[in-house]
Amino acid sequence: MIYVILICAFSCLGMVVAAVLRPEMRIRSVRMSTYWMMTSVGALLLILFRFISIGDVHTGLTGDGSINPVKILLLFISMTLLSIFLDETGFFRYLANAVLRRSGSGQMKLFTAFFITISVLTIFTSNDIIILTFTPFICYFAKNAKIDPVPYLIMEFVAANTASMLLIIGNPTNIYLATSHGIDFIDYLSVMALPTVAAVIAAYIMLFFLFRKKLRSPISASVTDATIEQKTLLTIGLLLLSVCTVMLALSSYLNIEMYLVASVSALILFVLALIASIVSRRSPEELGRTLKRVPWGIVPFVISMFILVLALEKVGATADLGGLFGDDNVFVYGFASALFSNAINNIPMSVLFTSITIGAGGSPSIVYASVIGSNIGAFLTPIGALAGILWLSILKDNGIDFSFMRFVRYGVIVVIPVLSAALIGLALVT
Repeated sequence: MIYVILICAFSCLGMVVAAVLRPEMRIRSVRMSTYWMMTSVGALLLILFRFISIGDVHTGLTGDGSINPVKILLLFISMTLLSIFLDETGFFRYLANAVLRRSGSGQMKLFTAFFITISVLTIFTSNDIIILTFTPFICYFAKNAKIDPVPYLIMEFVAANTASMLLIIGNPTNIYLATSHGIDFIDYLSVMALPTVAAVIAAYIMLFFLFRKKLRSPISASVTDATIEQKTLLTIGLLLLSVCTVMLALSSYLNIEMYLVASVSALILFVLALIASIVSRRSPEELGRTLKRVPWGIVPFVISMFILVLALEKVGATADLGGLFGDDNVFVYGFASALFSNAINNIPMSVLFTSITIGAGGSPSIVYASVIGSNIGAFLTPIGALAGILWLSILKDNGIDFSFMRFVRYGVIVVIPVLSAALIGLALVT
């Protein structure tokens, strides 16, 4: 057991170091992150030294059971494609500009409008897409308006990672934990509605008191008009995302697996967008940029983490860990998952906690608590979620100096009350 634990520990440590230092590999003009290579090496070592067999890996990846990372990855990648394509049409920038034009000269009104907009958009897309989309815009707007960008950047990160709890498609950790326990779209929403609302309200209150002094200064922004040049592509993207979301909600009643709904929607999107480009006699550049922006590194990352957890489960390590947490305490699992997210990142945490919660009996309440911790724990430190690392990188590219410890100082203040509010809400409905 000790060798398996050591390989897994050093693999996760290497992943965290790579996520913080952000070394990149370049193939021609394409830059690739390397965080996933660390866990991939660990998974390969486990197989080479026969701590886990190829047969076990094949069964785990291709089995018909509820825990199938391939299906979950197809669901996540497909939803990401739909969201990124909308961004490439200029949809999110257009909405942001619409909100800003109506915000007037008061920062508090702007702050509130942005909080609501980001929260709502996150519900129907994902936290990662919103963070990657809005962060550059906030940097640009704050510079143009000569205001401090920090309140808006922190608010954006907190709002996106809080509202992402509401729907099962809001975060890959939601997808992995819920789907692995057979929780469908409607059941998930019915339970997570109250915890999400409680967390969103708590987040806004904490952010208001945290930044109220900075938000008193006036604003004189000159917002440039954002236009939608390819309205046909926007219509296609919005229609397919809407239909896909509705079908995901009905999938359990129609006996259709969610990954099939999302995959078919993404495929139809590309076919229709390609046809539209051919008809208009223009290059399908939006499709190319969409494919380039997809975080493909998450595929080997999740699969390798799945192999690491399979090995830990095989030697009984996850059962021992689950025994320490108990069987049905939402507060223990909520805070533990938040802390583990910041030790190994929330995606491998969700893989690990899937095994732990199954070993503890698979009570729905502890699964939902783990989902809550995986979302809210993301704004405790930058390594809590991959979006945190990308967020810091975007700030650096825009000339904003935001250190690791500065992120933690804000995170500690906000995480505890928001996480507590969400778990209290969960305790009331389970």
